[in-house]
Amino acid sequence: MRTAFIEELQRIAQVDEDIWLLTADLGFSVLERFSEEFAQRYLNVGVAEQNMMGIAAGLALSGKRVVTYSIANFATQRCLEQIRNDVVYHNSHVVMVGVGGGFTYGAQGHTHHGLEDLAILRSLGTVDIIAPCDPVEASLAARAALSRPGPTYVRLERTGEPDIHDTPPPFTRGRVIRHREGVDLLILAVGSLVGEALTAAKILSDEGVDAAVWGVPWLVPFDGESVSDAARHYPVILTVEEACSRGGLASAVAETIAELGGDRAKLQIAAVPPDGLGSVASQASARKILKLDAIGLVGRAREALADI
Repeated sequence: MRTAFIEELQRIAQVDEDIWLLTADLGFSVLERFSEEFAQRYLNVGVAEQNMMGIAAGLALSGKRVVTYSIANFATQRCLEQIRNDVVYHNSHVVMVGVGGGFTYGAQGHTHHGLEDLAILRSLGTVDIIAPCDPVEASLAARAALSRPGPTYVRLERTGEPDIHDTPPPFTRGRVIRHREGVDLLILAVGSLVGEALTAAKILSDEGVDAAVWGVPWLVPFDGESVSDAARHYPVILTVEEACSRGGLASAVAETIAELGGDRAKLQIAAVPPDGLGSVASQASARKILKLDAIGLVGRAREALADI
């Protein structure tokens, strides 16, 4: 995803001289082509995320469109005060890119697990949050984020994620993407877990369960309209996110459903518990342990349907 995003950013920068890219000593093997072509619009600030956000806000207030780049937890937590006060308060046009969302860097331990970013930034009301599911959406996210004035957070994973889309889908701000229709339950997924959700839906289909799968590339603004309608029509909504169970997708759906009257869907949450994984593991292993892989999601769906 990160390669697709940076390649699209480079194409945009070729026709827009106001595009700047800042990194906190990360992105090696990914950012070189941009830095070589646009040396005067590229800054490596070193391991200094707070400084990076302050510089980005200053450039944005000077009329530039600025992209910052770091690992997800570093990009959102080391410099949270600067994001809140320098970027968000001034509604600065800064695109904050967090790579390694979820357990992408799982083998490097808890310090590199990007799990709280969605919850933290969702609490800052003017920040758009985009979490693409594949390289195709990552390219679309680059254009969408840079076309909107104001702050945006783009949550990417790393490299090697398969394309889920054969062709670019409609990528409308604040709207879900409907990958698969069904009637027995709805699976809402963020990021590359859309792929696990689609695999789970195929397994469930073989068992006679017709599951719909929607991707949620835009966590903010949230597609409450579509989710409200779904909550009135599906018996179960299963939310899937490689992030903390508090404050992210599950919370957005719960808040939406809570405002509805009458019969509504049962909410089943597949996410990372607030205390994290508790161990060091690859992304694939972490997903298996936490039942976020396709087999785990099938089990969660069965349990939810058995209780209604």
